[in-house]
Amino acid sequence: MKRATALVIACLLSAAAHAQPGFDDVRAKWRSSDWVLLSRDGEPLARTRIDKTARRGDWIALADVSPALREAIVVSEDKRFYEHAGVDWRGAAAAAWGNLWNTRTRGASTVTMQLTGLIDDDGKPAGRRSIGEKAEQTIGALWLERTWRKDQILEAYLNLVPFRGEIVGLSALSQTLFGKAPSGLDEREAALAAALVRAPNAPYPRVAARSCVILRDMQALHGVARNVDPCTNLDSYVQLTLTRTASAPAFAQGDDALAPHLARRIAGEVHPGAGARVRSTLDARLQRFVRDTLARTLAELNARAHPRNVHDAAAIVIDNRSGEVLAWVGSAGGLSNAPEVDAVLAARQAGSTLKPFLYAQAIDEKRVTAATLLDDAPLDLATGGGLYIPQNYDHDFKGWVSVRTALGSSLNVPAVRTLVMVTPHRFAKTLVALGLPLSQAGDYYGFSLALGSADVTLATLANAYRALANGGVARPFFDLAEHRPAPAGTRVFSPDASFIVTDILADNNARTRTFGFDSVLATRSFSAVKTGTSKDMRDNWAVGFTSRYTVGVWVGNADGAPMWDVSGVTGAAPAWNAIVKYLNRRSDSRAPQAPAGVVTTRVTYQNDIEPARSEWFVRGTQMSAVGLTANAARSASGANADARAARIGAPTDGTIFALDPDIPPARQRVWFERADSGARLAWRLDGKPYGRGARAAWLPWPGRHVLELVDAQGDVVDKVGFEVRGAFAKTAASK
Repeated sequence: MKRATALVIACLLSAAAHAQPGFDDVRAKWRSSDWVLLSRDGEPLARTRIDKTARRGDWIALADVSPALREAIVVSEDKRFYEHAGVDWRGAAAAAWGNLWNTRTRGASTVTMQLTGLIDDDGKPAGRRSIGEKAEQTIGALWLERTWRKDQILEAYLNLVPFRGEIVGLSALSQTLFGKAPSGLDEREAALAAALVRAPNAPYPRVAARSCVILRDMQALHGVARNVDPCTNLDSYVQLTLTRTASAPAFAQGDDALAPHLARRIAGEVHPGAGARVRSTLDARLQRFVRDTLARTLAELNARAHPRNVHDAAAIVIDNRSGEVLAWVGSAGGLSNAPEVDAVLAARQAGSTLKPFLYAQAIDEKRVTAATLLDDAPLDLATGGGLYIPQNYDHDFKGWVSVRTALGSSLNVPAVRTLVMVTPHRFAKTLVALGLPLSQAGDYYGFSLALGSADVTLATLANAYRALANGGVARPFFDLAEHRPAPAGTRVFSPDASFIVTDILADNNARTRTFGFDSVLATRSFSAVKTGTSKDMRDNWAVGFTSRYTVGVWVGNADGAPMWDVSGVTGAAPAWNAIVKYLNRRSDSRAPQAPAGVVTTRVTYQNDIEPARSEWFVRGTQMSAVGLTANAARSASGANADARAARIGAPTDGTIFALDPDIPPARQRVWFERADSGARLAWRLDGKPYGRGARAAWLPWPGRHVLELVDAQGDVVDKVGFEVRGAFAKTAASK
């Protein structure tokens, strides 16, 4: 008889061995209900709920569970867990005797038996079981004890056991109820967690009573008598803690929410599934520092003595060489009226941050040099909507200033004069080539484009500055570790113009006319930076780069409300400076090497308009003396000096003419007009001479055309492209 019984048990164990998975299989099958955004080093940055059927966290190793919780589970669910072989026969006998006499007893199911049911039911609550199911559970428990270690059994149990509501596993319970990792649970928290295993959805008083029993059993286990009853105020504590399950956030709080805005964007693009772990390029330490720096900046700006009505800030840090995003903070949190808005991607007015690109283009087109004088004086420009009258930030004018001073001190009128030479149409094309999301052509913005009237995003603006850092080549940036091969890039500026503009942006002396000598823009080692403030102080920027990193900071209000008395050096610049200082804490930033296409020349100014200095020039444009009389003419090198130099007034670059079939062809003329007078210049159309004079009439011919203004030596002074559309009409040949 005994032999037959043993044979039956052996057969059942053999069957269980084929039915039950191994510990590694159970762990590998586990899926969190969330997807997790990771830093480049694997640290969690943000957690997003995907599976709505249950709330599950990451699989937690037993070594990462607090001793108090492990003890509470054993005391509560299976006191002889470390003694039995899967079935507690003493407990089963006691339960049977109690059931015989209708005595209320604890259940006889061990942790191992419960785990068998959890594995079979994929973690769902088992409910009441039949005798046959109990027998299968018993056989399964015996098999688990023979093939699994005790620590593996307890680890799997803690990860699979259902708790209150939709919560499954200790990781989700610990984060949802207590806002901490399982390793940090104390005795009271552990007792509450263990109490929920027996009755997950019981009312507060019952859970509190069960927690009290567990706490006293734990105290008795150690034989320690305490003066304070561990159950004191336990009812209110349990009720307060359990209410957290009703409003658990989609994004985990604390350090798990370091990059919620980037996580939200990636979720919309990549669509990761439940349990996915997506590795980003972000540096967790840098991300945390940038977030805290922005929060501190906002707190200082809103100090009670001088509140500035500024509630939002954002920042991005990009590796110059690789294009990897190292920090992405879409909102600085607490004070915001719209914390869900990702200000790294929000379109805002650029302000003066576009000026470096304007001067780089003008230098490349040999319209100006860094030494060229521009007149910072009142200027009225006729536009389709009336007169455009630019003003400087301080409503003052500085008179004649060099391009170096005009850019370094962010003077508005000289920038507008430069845009008159470059034209809004061509400048807008340059900005688009840099990756800035201009929604309209340059003529839509007009001359205000020099002062940043176009909307840009912090991400694209910072990456455009990265193009300057990389010698004028624009490339995309990446925020996921598994990014595509980097393209060759688009050359927007020459290395020469990029170097000269970078040198100006790094020159603290060039900033003094506006920012003074002791400026927060100055850093201990090399950096090139530009600030900007949009109309009505709605946006404040500080964007620049070191030899290794590009840093962009925006400060303002996500709802568009204006700030109060916040400028580039009081708003975004202090945070920018702190971030750059943090990035350079281990190694100094070095200024770029001068490319072969630039030379340095000693320059003196007539009447000491500016102090004599060594200045960088694109090779062939250098000059040693700069005066007002020579300033409006081309230097011996062939460079235009300022806005008064000869240029084409009409047609503007990019103009499209349409031939009207109802008008006699001889009556349709396009007029070429110069914006200067007196200079001996000639017209050249499509490479062929087309006469002289301040104005010239041309009979339009369908197609694309290039109109040039050339001097006596045949050098191009100005050039525009235009197009004529319409049916060909037989007319007399144009003169």
